[in-house]
Amino acid sequence: MRTLKLVAVSAGLSSPSSTRLLADRLLQAARYRLAEQEYAVDVEVVELRDLAVDIANNFVTGFPSGRLREALDAVTGADGVIAVTPVFTASYSGLFKSFFDLVDPAALTGTPVLIGATGGTARHSLVLDHALRPLFAYLRALTVPTAVYAASEDWGSGGDEYTEGLPARINRAGYEFADAVAARPARDEDEDEVVPFARQLADLRLD
Repeated sequence: MRTLKLVAVSAGLSSPSSTRLLADRLLQAARYRLAEQEYAVDVEVVELRDLAVDIANNFVTGFPSGRLREALDAVTGADGVIAVTPVFTASYSGLFKSFFDLVDPAALTGTPVLIGATGGTARHSLVLDHALRPLFAYLRALTVPTAVYAASEDWGSGGDEYTEGLPARINRAGYEFADAVAARPARDEDEDEVVPFARQLADLRLD
C-alpha cells in the first residue's frame, strides 16, 4: 500500500486559532477521501507561530535552525500541501509569506496545494485569488480549483439555498486535493536530489 504524506502549514497566531482549525478540517476531509481509495496517509502540521523567531533569524543569518530546516523539508518533501493563513491588511500574513520565501522556488513544482484563509469578514475572501494563488503559481505548485475562505460567521453555519456552507466547501476542496495527490506519480527515491538541479539547468537553457 502506497503511503502519502500530507503537510498542513498554519499561520495562525493565537492558540487555539480558527486558522489551525480550518487546516485541521481540510486535512480531515482529504484524509477521509484518500482512505476511501485505500491509501495510507501520514499527516503533519507545521505551526508557523512556533517558528516565528527562527524564520526571522534565518533572514538575518542566512541559515535555518534545526527545527526550521525540518519544517521546510517536511513541506518540500510532501505529496501534498495545505496552506492556511489569516488575513492581515487584505493579504496573507507576513509570517506566512516569510516562511514561503524560504522555500526553494523549484521545490514545490507540480506539488498539489490546497489554499485556505480566515478572517473576520467575508469581504476579504478575494485574498485567495489575488494573493495566495499568485504566490503558489510562482512556486510552480499545482493549486487545486477550490479554495476555502472562512469568515467568523461561517463557523457553525450550514449555508442556505443560495450559498454552500463551510462544511460543504471544506469537503469539496479536500476531495479535489486528495484526488490530485493520489493522481500524482510516486516520487523517485533520488528525485529530491536530481530533479530540482535538473530544473535549474533547464531554466538556464537559451535554446
